Amino acid sequence: MIAVLLVVILIVVLFIAQNVSKPSPQPTSSLYPGEVTQYQNQSLTPITAFLGDIDQHPDVAIDGTQYINQTSYRLTVTGLVNQTLEYTYEDVVNNFQSYQQVATLLCVEGWSVTVLWQGVLVNDLIKEAGVSPNATTIIFYASDGYSTELPLDYIVQNNLILAYKMNNVTLPAVAGFPFMLVAQNQYGYKWIKWVTSIDVSNDSSYLGYWESRGYPNNATTSGNPNNPTLHVNNVLIAEVTVVIVVAVIYITLMKTKTKRPKFRSPRGKA
Repeated sequence: MIAVLLVVILIVVLFIAQNVSKPSPQPTSSLYPGEVTQYQNQSLTPITAFLGDIDQHPDVAIDGTQYINQTSYRLTVTGLVNQTLEYTYEDVVNNFQSYQQVATLLCVEGWSVTVLWQGVLVNDLIKEAGVSPNATTIIFYASDGYSTELPLDYIVQNNLILAYKMNNVTLPAVAGFPFMLVAQNQYGYKWIKWVTSIDVSNDSSYLGYWESRGYPNNATTSGNPNNPTLHVNNVLIAEVTVVIVVAVIYITLMKTKTKRPKFRSPRGKA
């Protein structure tokens, strides 16, 4: 009986783990005007497919899609800098060197997209403000109150950009207009959208929105888009394993209890 139960539970665990790790299917979608689907022999995820994944997982935005006015928008660089700066959208797009990167966003919920991103280096934006030698961390804030952080060295060494285009199209509002951080090799909760402020800091222990709710501050991925939720699956399997162990112990105890010999009083005594 116990062996049969264990086999059934094991099959269920493997089925759940396999399906959780599968990226969402990419539907055949129409393209935005001017959108590209290939770049340097790499296939790109259509924007509408990316937005479809977001529709299926609305919790990727903590306060819904932000609709930011381009004219009144300001990007602030503050913190451990020589001077606080405010950039308009046009300042960022027109006054800094533009870069293109193909990067894959891996979501902990099991889906992934590979997109051609275009934007400016975060390092170029903060250098203009004069970064203090004591700075170790960059904290990003968004218009909806979302925040996250990454080490300054990581941002510089990996040439992280604030993107304003995806697949050669200006970011739609739902994808983060005016700017989205392209945090390649980091899980999706580090890819902050609707960025409004860059805080140069020395607080390496800062916890952003999801990090303060239990997600690891170190969100580095394996870079494998076919297995974006490995750490989530490990947690899932560990939890189910605990349930299995508890169930086995309980069943064993109950079985032992039913087989326990009954002690009777000697004949003639109550």
